[in-house]
Amino acid sequence: MILIRDVFRCKPGKSRQLADIFKKAFAISKGAEGLGDGRVMLDLVTSYWTVVLELEVDSLEGFERHMAAFRDRSDIKAVMAGYMDLVEEGHREIFTIVQ
Repeated sequence: MILIRDVFRCKPGKSRQLADIFKKAFAISKGAEGLGDGRVMLDLVTSYWTVVLELEVDSLEGFERHMAAFRDRSDIKAVMAGYMDLVEEGHREIFTIVQ
């Protein structure tokens, strides 16, 4: 199992709005093949206005296939429209879950 963490540093005061967008997108894609649990988190003590997405996936190949299909969906495009206007910077972290 692989954990993918996307970390977004938002423009001042925009983290809640971005988190709400991601929560809607997660709800739409819930149960997609190859995707495990996911969550949206807001910071408490890190840099202000940070939103973190965590998603468990079976494989990187499956994640890439999912993301390609995800980007082409009109319902996802509608939910995600303008989300980058809320973001200053971000990065992705990928971990192997050791059990």
